[in-house]
Amino acid sequence: MDLQFIGIDPETGNVGSPTAWVDNSTADILMQSYTADDATCRACAENTAPGHAKGIPAGETVIRIPVHLVPLLRKACDVAEQARL
Repeated sequence: MDLQFIGIDPETGNVGSPTAWVDNSTADILMQSYTADDATCRACAENTAPGHAKGIPAGETVIRIPVHLVPLLRKACDVAEQARL
């Protein structure tokens, strides 16, 4: 897999490491972040998109992306979009 490192949450210091990458072969964005707690997962499972079954399907999960990672997520989106052109 050909991953392009985008960045790591600058607020993590030596604890945690929310990170963003782009898979250069597919232009998918990959995120490493904090696992959502049970209460958050339940809330997300109850607030699904209209027309979709409630719950979180097998093979999917909920992650929490810290606000400090938003600029890196934007950068990852730009890199992924350019890779598709």
